Amino acid sequence: MPAVEEYLKPEVIRQIARLDLRAQFIAKGFMHGLHASPFHGFSVEFSEHRKYTEGDDPADIDWLVYAKTDKYYVKKFEAETNITGYLVMDASRSMGYTHSQQLTKFDYSVCLAAALCYLMIQQQDPVGLITFDEQLRNSVAPKSRRSQFGNVLTLLAKLKPEGQTAIAHCLTRIAAMLRHSSLLMVFSDLLEDPEPVLAALARLRHGGHDVILFHVLDEAEVRFPFDGIVDFEEPESADHTVIDAASIRADYLEEIEAFRAMYRGECFRLGVDYVALDTSNQFDKALVEYLQARRARC
Repeated sequence: MPAVEEYLKPEVIRQIARLDLRAQFIAKGFMHGLHASPFHGFSVEFSEHRKYTEGDDPADIDWLVYAKTDKYYVKKFEAETNITGYLVMDASRSMGYTHSQQLTKFDYSVCLAAALCYLMIQQQDPVGLITFDEQLRNSVAPKSRRSQFGNVLTLLAKLKPEGQTAIAHCLTRIAAMLRHSSLLMVFSDLLEDPEPVLAALARLRHGGHDVILFHVLDEAEVRFPFDGIVDFEEPESADHTVIDAASIRADYLEEIEAFRAMYRGECFRLGVDYVALDTSNQFDKALVEYLQARRARC
């Protein structure tokens, strides 16, 4: 049986059929790894205290912590420690692409979303799910009870990537729907004109929401391992383009790197956490981003 850390590898996760087990193996492998990492200080438990600041009630000081650290800390109240999260899943046809027949972009995103759902439920954070292609398709209202894990996974397991996409339109709809400040974890390959997508992200930020944008590409879309004459099919329009792979490889790699760099820079400007992923990446890279975002919010 593989070591716990092995469950962070997509090629291992692919061999596990049940989504609930995939989620738990990823989450537990991640938390196990934190014990040997710089994040150990706020690993599984996450900090339940914050430093005492002027204006806090001295009656809220945790004197047991003071006795150990000689510093004043107050216990966080539930309103300070719990965040409401939404898993926002691009379920358009392009997300179903895979070159090597491993996990598709959609499979990878679903595994990651399921693991994040498990982590949030463990922390008693309300978490919900929204799926979209051209329109908003399905939703599960955020809850923190343990049964929510099953509710979210039941919907995720039924999803199939199909239809065209309208990322900007759907994110704008979500921004108009949400009434309370939330953490949105968006999973998409972002194969759409960036300008309206960035405008929609700016609207979410203006509404007081925190956003983690998981930009999920197939390993082949990042590394371009193709040779010879290749017939490419555009997944959402079914248009075909025949090219000589060697003649465009350098230009393609430059373009894809520029595309990701542009998103990285613009998201930084907007205050959006941008996480560039491909389907060969271990899942801990993405989970650390969630952990940092949660800690910053608390």
